[in-house]
Amino acid sequence: MRELQPVNQNVILDVSEETNEQRTASGIIIPDTAKERPKFARVIAMSNIDGPEIAMGDTVFFKEYSGTEIEMDGKKYLVVPYADILAKLVETEKI
Repeated sequence: MRELQPVNQNVILDVSEETNEQRTASGIIIPDTAKERPKFARVIAMSNIDGPEIAMGDTVFFKEYSGTEIEMDGKKYLVVPYADILAKLVETEKI
């Protein structure tokens, strides 16, 4: 079994997209190369980072052109430097 293990203060994000075909309102099929890359993703692995503000399983917002996208076992991942993670999504209660 193979797994990705980040090093050098990198974080691996799961950016797998739905495989549903996307079309415009007029019926034109949008190719994968023209689709906008997601800016939110789930953290699936982290290297050894002192005092991280995120944890595995968190959904984070990252810099738009950051990281290196890879595909492994049919899933897409993004390896980004820890410093390129800008925020994490937190559920709050309404007061």
